[in-house]
Amino acid sequence: MRFKDVFSIIGPGMVGPSSSHTAGAVRIGRTARHVFGSLPKQVEIILYGSFADTYKGHGTDLALAGGLLDMATDDLRIRDSLRLAEQSGIEITIRTAHKAGLHPNTASLVLRDGQREEQVTGCSIGGGSIEITAVSGFDVRFSAMYPTLLIFHADRAGMIKEMTQLLNEQALNIGAMDLDRKSRGGEALTVIETDGEAAPDLMEHIRLLPHVRRVCSVNIGH
Repeated sequence: MRFKDVFSIIGPGMVGPSSSHTAGAVRIGRTARHVFGSLPKQVEIILYGSFADTYKGHGTDLALAGGLLDMATDDLRIRDSLRLAEQSGIEITIRTAHKAGLHPNTASLVLRDGQREEQVTGCSIGGGSIEITAVSGFDVRFSAMYPTLLIFHADRAGMIKEMTQLLNEQALNIGAMDLDRKSRGGEALTVIETDGEAAPDLMEHIRLLPHVRRVCSVNIGH
């Protein structure tokens, strides 16, 4: 994980007690909410490693719920987020699991609304910083530190050129990019971190490209 800025060292303003177990967890929850694009009806949270061992004492469950409600890391309502989530119509279930090779502070969130489902897996790497490691079966990595576009599309020749050309026309600089596909010629996901937020018209232009299924934006700041 490359150095980002001073927040990578001192961490964000937050509701405690831990930047890794609470602030990072809020950011994972917010990222999952932004990927889903709306308030889900059901969320299954699977906690691994240290998250699984200490989530009640460190408030990781409250932090993830607060993130799902799009709360910032310093929002005092996080302390009451599970009740607020229930009032908002979100059914949250939490379980723990073991899986070898994962970062010790890893959470996987499965968000559902009717037949629609998205799964986001991320880890809290310290100081409130996170790394998203998977989205709905795609192995992609991004920090959510910068505005990020997620473009779900078919694996077709020329797709990257068409997408990046649209960003270039809007003078939107690319900071990082990752891509994964489920099979040759099958479904793919391209993740693009940019130096500025994508305007709604740019997202619509990308959405209208042939073979693009869905576009979403993650912009949760520091």
